[in-house]
Amino acid sequence: MSSSPSAPALDPASQWQRFCSQLWHNQTLGFWLDVSRMGLDEPTLASLKPRFSQAFEAMAALESGSIANADEQRQVGHYWLRNPDLAPDAASGQHIQAEVDRIESFGRDVLSGAIGNGSGQTFTDVLWIGIGGSGLGPLLMIRALQDPGAGLPFHFFDNVDPDGMRRTLASLGGRLKTTLVIVVSKSGGTPEPHIGMLQARRAVETAGGSWSQQAVAVTMVDSKLDREAKDAGWLARFDMFDWVGGRTSITSAVGLLPGVLIGSDIREFLAGAAEMDAVTRVADFDQNPAALLAAAWYSACGGKGLRDMVVLPYRDRLEVFSRYLQQLVMESLGKKLDRNGQVVHQGIAVYGNKGSTDQHAYVQQLRDGVDNFFVTFVEVLEDPGDIPPLEGENPGDFLDGFLQGTRSALTEEGRFNLSITMQRLNAHSLGALIALFERAVGLYGELVNVNAYHQPGVEAGKKAAAALLDLQSRLEMVMADQREHTLAELQTKLDLETAEPLYWILRHLCANRRHISANGDWGQPESLVFIHD
Repeated sequence: MSSSPSAPALDPASQWQRFCSQLWHNQTLGFWLDVSRMGLDEPTLASLKPRFSQAFEAMAALESGSIANADEQRQVGHYWLRNPDLAPDAASGQHIQAEVDRIESFGRDVLSGAIGNGSGQTFTDVLWIGIGGSGLGPLLMIRALQDPGAGLPFHFFDNVDPDGMRRTLASLGGRLKTTLVIVVSKSGGTPEPHIGMLQARRAVETAGGSWSQQAVAVTMVDSKLDREAKDAGWLARFDMFDWVGGRTSITSAVGLLPGVLIGSDIREFLAGAAEMDAVTRVADFDQNPAALLAAAWYSACGGKGLRDMVVLPYRDRLEVFSRYLQQLVMESLGKKLDRNGQVVHQGIAVYGNKGSTDQHAYVQQLRDGVDNFFVTFVEVLEDPGDIPPLEGENPGDFLDGFLQGTRSALTEEGRFNLSITMQRLNAHSLGALIALFERAVGLYGELVNVNAYHQPGVEAGKKAAAALLDLQSRLEMVMADQREHTLAELQTKLDLETAEPLYWILRHLCANRRHISANGDWGQPESLVFIHD
């Protein structure tokens, strides 16, 4: 697949004029967006405006409560989370507001010690159990907003890696008795958080803690997890809504609960998102930063995902942002079929690092290598006041210099890049930054006619994993006869088209001494003979 053309070279005066004409700025939000180096000329902008008129109408219908996720017959309501008045009915709006109030009160009481563990001790740590957006959103909140010494330290089970679990539990050690454990699963039946919950409960109880007095559930009302938490008398339960997807759940309890537990201002976080929502709701292409962002993606990628998005935030606290955007952008836009059922293989691949670390990592390729990307710079203007210049060198000046230098070097080589600048980084601006990308993703999905709110590929992976786990159970039953078996024999017994999944399963079982041993050469699969010990 060929990439779209490189950015056309402009003389300095023309580039400055394009910068001035395509620069978006909102003083109240403290945001700038510069798309002038993305090859967006006037004919391209003019050709896109009619398509954006349709996209604006679709987004307005979505916010009004239409079934935007037709494949799952669901509303898409993450915009209501930061403005409950937009909810399609009064009951939903009141429910949203009540949850925010409950979350804020709970976090305040935990931090003050009014809510403690079963022995009345103050909580010292949080173990957060969540996968996908239920892990990435909280991680972004913590890395971006938690100040040293503020709130509670967070630890994560965001995978089912047993080594990761072991290391996390070991780091908590004797503090497991005073660790608040938060289990997040929208459906209440996702395997990964359930497995993490079982391991956490065992560790807490082994350490002498009280699981029910330390456990919190974040899930949909009346889900399997919600019923379990209710029946066992868990410390608290917070609601997730059917109309909020994991990748857009950061302004729900998924992001707000971590926010209050690190001492951040969640009202400001929601306010920032709401203010950006208002700005990006405007059906005026030139005054809508999300529309400009989506147009820049569309132009650079040829409307077909021909370029990757490289995210370079020049601030350590935003290092996780590229990982957060990976899910938001790729899970939303990476689709095989469009809404008409036509095969389109849409999507934009996202990866990133942080500035100025990127200077010593992959900027070399970005400037001189294959031209299959566009860069998104994220800049924060205000530096902390307690890091002074020493020997005439100011760290913030160097950081800014590296950003501008990299931007210039890329432009000299005709490499597409855009820049987002924030006056400062705080709860308000983080909420606005997230809302900007959420709306841009929604608008881009409309431009390329894909459902940005479902994830059939993810569901296919889950089904395939479940099938393999079922195969493992069947395999172990067959092996229980304690006879020797070759892969070919096992393939026949289990009626499989290929022996390859058996090879993978048995290699793992043998490596972990799971009552099965192998004789033969693992490099020659057909030589292997297996027996149940």
